[in-house]
Amino acid sequence: MKPGKSLPVTAKSDAALKRLTKLHPKVIDLSLGRIEGLLKKLGNPHHSLPPVIHIAGTNGKGSTLAFLRSLFEAADYQVHAYTSPHLVHFHERIRVAGELVSEKELSQLLEDCEQANGDDPITFFEVTTAAAFLAFSHKPANVVLLETGLGGRLDATNLISKPALTVLTPIALDHQSFLGDTLAEIAGEKAGILKPGVPCICAKQPEEAMAVITKKAAEVGAPLIVEGKDWNIIPTPEGFTYRATEGTLSCPKPGLVGDHQYNNAGLAVACVDALFERYSITDEAVEQGIKNVSWLARLQRLTKGPLVKDLPDEWELWLDGGHNPAAGEILANQCAQWTDKPLHIICGMLNTKSPEGFLEPLVPYVKSFQTISIPGEPNTLTAEETAMAAEQVGITASQASDVQDAIQNISKQLPARILICGSLYLAGKVLAL
Repeated sequence: MKPGKSLPVTAKSDAALKRLTKLHPKVIDLSLGRIEGLLKKLGNPHHSLPPVIHIAGTNGKGSTLAFLRSLFEAADYQVHAYTSPHLVHFHERIRVAGELVSEKELSQLLEDCEQANGDDPITFFEVTTAAAFLAFSHKPANVVLLETGLGGRLDATNLISKPALTVLTPIALDHQSFLGDTLAEIAGEKAGILKPGVPCICAKQPEEAMAVITKKAAEVGAPLIVEGKDWNIIPTPEGFTYRATEGTLSCPKPGLVGDHQYNNAGLAVACVDALFERYSITDEAVEQGIKNVSWLARLQRLTKGPLVKDLPDEWELWLDGGHNPAAGEILANQCAQWTDKPLHIICGMLNTKSPEGFLEPLVPYVKSFQTISIPGEPNTLTAEETAMAAEQVGITASQASDVQDAIQNISKQLPARILICGSLYLAGKVLAL
């Protein structure tokens, strides 16, 4: 959302979304048949889209998409974007020609989808993906940035038969109950977005995952452009150097915090590099896009609002939505660089995640650790359950009733840095405050 821009009252779209959640008993049921049928009833809007960049992976999908959007918009291109989940308002998921979908438009889109679908079973993500395709088909743009929701092969977004580009961000263990128990199985699902003749820009991957991706690319005839082989990034005091076969480009420090964002920015640069014949994105646009990127709840420092205003001077409050073991490693890398103040963590997680795997990398950096339940979230771990998981990896934990209570407990101590983490759903609740 652009600074200073607020969303309208969402009662009508919220009511439609609530009705749509009742059309399928399962929240997640990976399949393409249901959405294929709905899109056909809607006139196949996904066949009338601008060039699509389709993004899958475990970590960094949203940040990479944010960098891409920033790069294209810095070059004055009109961008449609579809992401998930949302943090505060559903409208965040659908950005039409650079603007969040309006309440009026969203309500109409959902009504059209609901009428076309009737009482046929369909998941929430499928029907809202159809709504996004419908929105994008209504208004001209230069590019569509499309993020998978879960996996790739059977993800509702995977009905674009000929995207301009596919992108694979780093793959790690997550959503094992849906995608498989091994990196190879998960990589197979993610690589399901590869299409014949369509280049795939691939981030550096674990060896087990890369073997599967390489095999899949060969099977479908998708050219692979791989980090570490065809392109790489080299950190510099000013930012990083992007180096590829055709030359090098000096890039500034990314506008998002964390060393991992250099990799996400580099992946985005590799994407526009691969599309140089289709789009004219100057070095100056790349520089502006990398510096001016915005993406909520990814190592975001909170500087206003009720949670911040009562903190003592010299305190910092940070928010991150990472929730799997790989995200825990990324956070730990940043925590290792925060040596000027003690670190206090407030954590709430879903019961579909592995808290031990996420928390273990953070052990060396925690001064104090408080757990909470995610308010209003039926799939939350209780504060007690998260505390027990923390104790198992060697973190002494205490429980708080909510975020405000946890911050109040911490603020009685010496000047410090507070990190709220563990779930994008928790991040959304914090941002809503």
